[in-house]
Amino acid sequence: MPDDRLPGFETQAETITFTPTRAAGLARMAAFTPRMGKHYAGQRNYDFGPARRNNVSALSPWIRHRLITEEEVLRATLSKFAASTAEKFIQEVFWRTYFKGWLEQRPSVWSAYCEGRDRALEILEKDRAMAMDYRAAVAGETGIDGFDQWAQELVATGYLHNHARMWFASIWIFTLRLPWELGADFFLRHLLDGDPASNTLSWRWVAGLHTKGKTYQARVSNISKYTEGRFRPEYQLANEAPPLVEEREHPKRPIPTADLSPDGDYLLLITEEEGLSESLLPRPAAALGLTCTADRSPLEIGTQARAFAHGAVDDALSRASETWALKADLVTDIEDWAEAITGAASAIGVTQIATAYAPTGPVATRLAAATPQLNAAGLTLRQIRRDYDALAWPHATKGFFALKQKIPHILRKMNLSG
Repeated sequence: MPDDRLPGFETQAETITFTPTRAAGLARMAAFTPRMGKHYAGQRNYDFGPARRNNVSALSPWIRHRLITEEEVLRATLSKFAASTAEKFIQEVFWRTYFKGWLEQRPSVWSAYCEGRDRALEILEKDRAMAMDYRAAVAGETGIDGFDQWAQELVATGYLHNHARMWFASIWIFTLRLPWELGADFFLRHLLDGDPASNTLSWRWVAGLHTKGKTYQARVSNISKYTEGRFRPEYQLANEAPPLVEEREHPKRPIPTADLSPDGDYLLLITEEEGLSESLLPRPAAALGLTCTADRSPLEIGTQARAFAHGAVDDALSRASETWALKADLVTDIEDWAEAITGAASAIGVTQIATAYAPTGPVATRLAAATPQLNAAGLTLRQIRRDYDALAWPHATKGFFALKQKIPHILRKMNLSG
């Protein structure tokens, strides 16, 4: 089979330590910047395994929690390469943006996923055969070459190569015939970059629900080629991948309006959605960090994913405290956010709370639930959106192509060149 890698670019041994700090994210970005051009374009589809991650940036955990921002990554890229040379890498950054913007305009997809996941979990309690297949899948004990190793790698490290995620999802849905929502839940519980939009919509895309009728089928030849023969699941994969269907429609809604930055003293609220508040908001009177990692699933959250999410918020609070010389407290996975926010605001005598805009997902749900109680206490919650999101999200209306066409325009608006 022909090798599609560009000549002159060989992968080397390289493992990645996913430390949940901005400093670690910046260091990884700096290390990979020289490879964001032809090196990435030629090798990005290969899953060489955890010990050979020289070919992909693996920046997604830091970007997901905004310890580093998409704008910073794009600026680093275009400081080294022309946009045409780094086109594939730039587009990959915008894929995450596309999913965020698309789901923000169709939030019912997230609620439908949560409902489907909960129904599937109930079925597992009654269907012994399905339960056995599910337990084998998440334990990496199906006997399917590649799939089992990826399941174990995900649990152990909190990370999978993007191509492996697609193969895994396809095998889960079309070979094992397990509910896609349970596979998406397995990922969301364990991925360091577990994101409601990217994860949910990627699984729906594989299943034929995102682009209606178009599925992704894992093939032996493709897996063997792009793992350099590490895995070859001969005679183990489904021969067809018929698209799943759903009766529910998901109408498009306008993107909710974001708030203006607070004027006067306020309490800064830091969540898992934003780890770089010092570049988004003015100086606060104090900062409070709240996590809701447990809200990703009714099941237990993976150790790696929980530690990274909590560490990201803790790092953000530490930097806010150091930057602005203020009091900063972290409270993890409590039930009542309204009580914690009200108490913190009362302690410093402010009536304004500001946080980064929370897109559709657990944090947004928590804030929506807390808002009536905050208002009743005379407090105003402001959610501030980054300019990058405001520019890009409105173009995530249908398929990725519409946003792809607007990338040069967005880059110009962000004063990025290349």
